[in-house]
Amino acid sequence: MSAAGAAPAPLIFIVAGEPSGDAIGGALIAALRRRTDGRVRIAGIGGERMAEQGLDSLVPLADLAVAGVAEVLPRAPLIFRRVRETVAEIRRLRPDAVVTIDSSGFSWRIAQRLRRAGETLPLIHYVAPMVWAWRAGRARRMARWYDHLLTLLPFEPPYFERVGLASTCVGHPVIESGAGNGDGARFRAAHGIAAEELVVCVLPGSRGGEVSRLMPVFGSALRLLEGMVGSHRVVVPTVETVAGAVAAGVRDWPGRPIVLRGVQPKYDAFAASRAALAASGSVALELALARLPMVVAYRLNPLTEALLDRVLKVRQVNLVNLILDRPVVGEYLRERCTPRNLAAAVAELIRDERVRAEHLSSYDEAMRRLGAGGPSPSLNAADRILAIIAARRQQQE
Repeated sequence: MSAAGAAPAPLIFIVAGEPSGDAIGGALIAALRRRTDGRVRIAGIGGERMAEQGLDSLVPLADLAVAGVAEVLPRAPLIFRRVRETVAEIRRLRPDAVVTIDSSGFSWRIAQRLRRAGETLPLIHYVAPMVWAWRAGRARRMARWYDHLLTLLPFEPPYFERVGLASTCVGHPVIESGAGNGDGARFRAAHGIAAEELVVCVLPGSRGGEVSRLMPVFGSALRLLEGMVGSHRVVVPTVETVAGAVAAGVRDWPGRPIVLRGVQPKYDAFAASRAALAASGSVALELALARLPMVVAYRLNPLTEALLDRVLKVRQVNLVNLILDRPVVGEYLRERCTPRNLAAAVAELIRDERVRAEHLSSYDEAMRRLGAGGPSPSLNAADRILAIIAARRQQQE
């Protein structure tokens, strides 16, 4: 107890290894501050969104935001060094809890090293790995290191509870993202785009590897799309980690591309757009909440794709399709990710009102299943984390 008789403000070390985790981390920090009336201390690793909440990141997020086996290998020495530095800082600070967010390749190494060093502080992981899609044995591995798992999807906890890892579904943070509250008129006014002018939103990803592979394909698809639907403007929301590569990559695209940074400008762009072409990932749920019909695409390094062929247990990857258990969103992966396929699919979303209506009603259904209209996922997560810390403190008294 402090001199005033109150327990010290909890210190929570939060680790996000990529932009999607950074967005979750930013909302979590805000929820922790709200639940404690500001009496919480935060340290860790994050990006733009966590920095907005006052985090001074231990290492740059760009060092960690890589995907795929072939992409990670050249960066392995740097990543392992960052793991060692993070573990050393945690052991120095002695936080009340460590919360790792997604990015299992980085996060789990931290948890494993802490446990091997004899650390008993609470380790909490936020965002379940997709054990229902591949590598079911990962749930058992997690249970050896972590005390608790916070999941986003309601069907996930049983996969982990059956191997002894306590789990709580807190809901998906997309429902509190504000993605559905964009102002299309504001976006058009800011960029001099007439009300009747067609706008297409293009999201090439948040990691360097995926951006470098998808940008040329997307550019070629947009040139074909122009011949199918006529002239249009292109808006390209991006994040700091890949903003330079995206700005360079759109220089020869049609549609006088507008490259955007920031969350609210992105949501305004969603509201102004007729359709979206996106890298497969969590942005699909933001697009669904914004009710923007989408096509998703992805290409990995051939080595990574060959490995996935051997372990993948599901035939769909888009979260909207997985939540609904039916193929609503067009998925153009690997050899199907061609300019012609993408252009034709986007053109259909632009022109066919029946297809658009099916997408919009399905998106609404998916959001309801994720908890739209219910309690805030970030507050649910903050409550669970603070309860774990309180229980640990009580045990130690």
